[in-house]
Amino acid sequence: MAYADLRELLRDLEADGDLARVAVPVSPHLEVTEIVERVVRQGGPALLFDRVGEARIPLAINVFGTERRMTKALGIASFDEVAERIGSMLKPELPHGWSGFREALGKVAQLRNVPPKKVKGAPCQQVVLKGPDVDLDALPGIQAWPDDGGVFLNLGLTHTKHPETGARNLGMYRLQKQDARTLSLHWQIHKDSNTHYAVAERRGERLPVAIAFGCPPAVTYAASAPLPPEIDEYLFAGFVQSERVEMVDCLTVPLQVPAHAQVVLEGWVEPGERLPEGPFGDHTGFYTPIEDFPFVRVECMTMQKDPVFQSIVVGRPPQEDGPLGKATERFFLPLIKLTLPEIVDYDLPVEGVFHNCVIVSIDKRYPKHAHKVMNAIWGAGLLSLSKLIVVVDADCDVHDYSEVAWRAFGNVDYSHDLLVTSGPVDHLDHSAYQQFWGGKAGIDATRKLAGEGYTREWPEPLVQDPAVVERVTARWREYGL
Repeated sequence: MAYADLRELLRDLEADGDLARVAVPVSPHLEVTEIVERVVRQGGPALLFDRVGEARIPLAINVFGTERRMTKALGIASFDEVAERIGSMLKPELPHGWSGFREALGKVAQLRNVPPKKVKGAPCQQVVLKGPDVDLDALPGIQAWPDDGGVFLNLGLTHTKHPETGARNLGMYRLQKQDARTLSLHWQIHKDSNTHYAVAERRGERLPVAIAFGCPPAVTYAASAPLPPEIDEYLFAGFVQSERVEMVDCLTVPLQVPAHAQVVLEGWVEPGERLPEGPFGDHTGFYTPIEDFPFVRVECMTMQKDPVFQSIVVGRPPQEDGPLGKATERFFLPLIKLTLPEIVDYDLPVEGVFHNCVIVSIDKRYPKHAHKVMNAIWGAGLLSLSKLIVVVDADCDVHDYSEVAWRAFGNVDYSHDLLVTSGPVDHLDHSAYQQFWGGKAGIDATRKLAGEGYTREWPEPLVQDPAVVERVTARWREYGL
């Protein structure tokens, strides 16, 4: 079941015993973070804070903190379910016989539930505040870390559109509260909203912005997904949840937002205007420094009658964003295999914050095949920001880090199997000697071929006799061990 409203999900989580209410007052200054950190590391429940500082709106957090809650929120049984549907849609073969025709019709039926649909009335506009009545202090924003530059409103879904083409973008960017009506927009250089603003600024125009909080879970996920610019995030959200997303026109800007969002902020970004933003304790586990970024002046604030504000704590992994990243990892495997069919599987370790390391298994067929895959990954969308790529053979489980480490530590002659290069890195990468680009490495941990200059016979790994394994397993069970 897809959840059209965040509060429906919270009610079901509470019924499942997977949501804890915090009724006592909690300070938004560091205390929320300390509580959330402890719960996340224990694999604990979603949290609903009733009283955060002086804010009048409850705060929902850690909603996506486990894979179980993430899949429940998206209305799916597992991440692989969506991956299989994407893989099926990518198959271009002509139908053969009645079963093939029926399968083709099924694909068409899936697409009917994809496009967003416009509605006139919307729960997110039950309460409307304009101009001087707008008050961002009413929202339970938090200061997560001691040296943060102030209060941040995380997990806001920022809507913009290209000033020339009209193409919509939905992104997830951190939002620093500058005053009761002003939010800084951390638009990194690789992000589409930054492109939209650059075009508007070049034309001397202001850019309309709408920021939605507490959206339907599939929409929130889609905002975090690294989709190509030509793929609309609301199309993707509809595909993931197998149900069209309801949208409504904003009241003061020419944009649309989810009809069932909890809170929506509308405003404009003026050309040529910047404010210092940061520091911010980021998902790297370090503070990112102060930089000048655009800001939005909020002209209108709408919300549901009894809204719930949703946010997230950002910091050193593991955090709530882990399952969001793992969903992307699984969903996008069929798309990666479309251009690199030799890939068997891949893993983006949470500890590498999903772009510092890629582990990939391949069906190796020719000399330096692993190097070809490395270079292809460094040219694939946001995977181009990957700093370390470890390539293993098809029989290696990329999700078993012990197995991967055994291959990487033992199968590598670094004078031959290490590829070092440079290229773009994440905007937040503090290790690069200069911002935006730095060194990268690829490790070929596959079996070596004679054509790669390996003149010795590659040894066989230790594998026990299957008959012995079966015999001992039977005895093991017999004695209840």
